Amino acid sequence: MAGHSKWKNIQKRKNAQDAKRGKIFMKMAKDIYVAAKQGGGDLEMNPPLRLAVDKAKANNMPNDNIDRAIKKATGDLDGTQYEELTYEGYGPGGVAVMVEVLTDNKNRTASELRNAFNKNGGNLGENGCVAFMFDRKGYLVIEKESTDADEDTLLLEAIEAGAEEMETSEDIYEIYTDIESFNDVRDQLREHGFALDTAELTMIPQTMTSLQENDENTMLKLIDTLEDIEDVQEVYHNLEIS
Repeated sequence: MAGHSKWKNIQKRKNAQDAKRGKIFMKMAKDIYVAAKQGGGDLEMNPPLRLAVDKAKANNMPNDNIDRAIKKATGDLDGTQYEELTYEGYGPGGVAVMVEVLTDNKNRTASELRNAFNKNGGNLGENGCVAFMFDRKGYLVIEKESTDADEDTLLLEAIEAGAEEMETSEDIYEIYTDIESFNDVRDQLREHGFALDTAELTMIPQTMTSLQENDENTMLKLIDTLEDIEDVQEVYHNLEIS
C-alpha cells in the first residue's frame, strides 16, 4: 500500500457527491438494514450495525430514519427485503472495479450495472475476476489540524491499539487495520481524544493502474455513473488518479 493514498484518490470527489443527501441517506438506511438483519438490532452486540449507525450519524442522518431501518430489519415494521451482493468488472485500460450493492431486484441491478460498464469503456465480469486484487481492511483518517499529537505519538497509539500501519501526507494520517482489530483501534483512538474524519471497512487495492488522460476521464465517468445507481453502496477500483 506504500505510495497509495485512498484519501487523495477518492475523498474530494466523494465529498462532492455526498451532498446528495437524500440518496446518501437511502444508501445508509440500506446498510443499517442489512447489518441489523444479519446480526440483530442491539448495537452493543452487533459491531457492523454500530459502524453503520455511526457512519449515518456522522452524516447527520435523522435518528428516526436510523430507528426505522433497524425496526424493518428486525421485523418490527413491514419493509422491503434487500440482498447484499458484490459485482466485479473492468474499466478502461483493465482497471479493476468492485461494486457492492443492496437490492430488492437482482435483475434490475445487474442490468443497470452492465449498461454503466458498457457505455463507459468497461465490461461486467464474472465473480472472482478482480476480487483477488483487493484486501478487506479497516481504514481510519485523522486530519492533522484536528490533533496536537505529532506523528510518532499517533503511530505509537495506533500500533498499541492494534493497527497494521500508518501513512502520513501533508494534511492527514491514514491508519490501516485488519478486520478483526478495526473496532478496537477505532474505539481506543476515540477514547484517547482523536477525532476520526473517516472510520470504515473498505477494499484496498494491492496495486494501482495508471491511464492516459482520455481513458482516465472515461474511467472517472464510469465511477460516477455507478455511484449514481440507487442500489450501489460502494465502488472500489485501482485507478491511480493523476
